[in-house]
Amino acid sequence: MLFWLSLHFIIGLTGTWMVRGYALRRDLLDHPGERRSHNIPTPRGGGVAIVIALLVAACVLGWRNPHQFILIAGFTMGLLLVAGVGMIDDHRPLSPWLRLSVQAMAAGIFALAVAGTWGDLSMAVLAFVAVMVLTNIWNFMDGINGIAASQATLVAVGLAFVLGGSWFWLTLALAAACLGFLPFNFPKARIFLGDVGSGSLGFALAALLVTALAGLGQPSHGILLLLPLSAFLVDSGLTLLRRLLMGERWWTPHVQHAYQRWAAGAGTHALVTLMYAGWTAAAWMLAWWLATRTEGQMTLWCALWFTMTAALWGWLQHSYSNRKEPQAAAIGKGRK
Repeated sequence: MLFWLSLHFIIGLTGTWMVRGYALRRDLLDHPGERRSHNIPTPRGGGVAIVIALLVAACVLGWRNPHQFILIAGFTMGLLLVAGVGMIDDHRPLSPWLRLSVQAMAAGIFALAVAGTWGDLSMAVLAFVAVMVLTNIWNFMDGINGIAASQATLVAVGLAFVLGGSWFWLTLALAAACLGFLPFNFPKARIFLGDVGSGSLGFALAALLVTALAGLGQPSHGILLLLPLSAFLVDSGLTLLRRLLMGERWWTPHVQHAYQRWAAGAGTHALVTLMYAGWTAAAWMLAWWLATRTEGQMTLWCALWFTMTAALWGWLQHSYSNRKEPQAAAIGKGRK
C-alpha cells in the first residue's frame, strides 16, 4: 500500500510542477477580473497530473482485474473525455454547451459500463445523473485555494473504507494524487486545477460513489454516502437555484457561492477551505455512526444534517452578501 500511495503522490507532485512550467511557457494564465476570485495572474491546468495518476491506476487495475474490465474501461474512457474537453477549454475557452455535451457522452459511456457490469438499468441511470451532477459541481466549487482538491481527498479517503477490490486502490490513487497537487494550490495558489482538473475530480468521485452504492449490501445505507458531499451539494445547488429564480444567466462566471463570499469577506481562503474540510470530516463520522442505526434514524439524521447545512448557507449568504467582494488572493481556479 505504501508503494502505491507514494507512486501516485509523486505523480501528482512532480506532474503538477511540470504542468506549471508548461503553463507559464505557454502563457496559460487566469487573469484577475470582476467575476474572478484572485488578484494575480496564475497558471491553470494543474489537474492534468491528477488525471495522469488516475489513468495509470486504472490501467494497472484493469490489467490485474480482467473480470472488471468493462467497468474500468468505461471509467477510463469517460475520464479521458471529461479531461480532454477540460484541457482544450483551459487552452482556449469553449462553449459551455459543447463541454456539457462531451460530459454527457462521458456519463453515457460510464452508465453503459455500469449496465453491462450489473445489468441494472436504475444503477445505469443513477451513474449518468451522478456524473453530470458531480462533474459540474466540482467545477462550480473550484474557486478558492485548495477547496476542490481537499474535498476530493476527504471524500475519496472515506469511500476507500466502503469500496473493496480494485476500486479501493483506485480511490487511494485519487487521494494520493490530490495530496501531491495540494502543495501547489494551498494555502497559496501557484497553479489552479483548471477545467481539466475540476471536471475530472467530479467525474472520478461520481464513478466511485456509484460503484460504492452498487456494492453496498444494504441499499438504504446509500443515503449516508451523500453526507460527505453535503457542503458542495448545498452550496452549489442553492446558489444555482437562487440565480435561476433571479433570472440571471446561471451558466456565466460569478462569485456568489457561500464559500466565495465568506472568503472575500473574511479576507482569507485558508480558513474557509479548512472549515469546509472540517464539515466533511464531521459528515463522515456521522455516516459511520449511523451505519449501525435503523433506516428511520438514518433518514431523520440525514434530513437534519442537510437542513443544518442549508441554514448555514443562508447565514453565510446573509452575512456577507452586502459586503464588497474584493479581488481576493489567488485561488482555486479563477473562472468562477
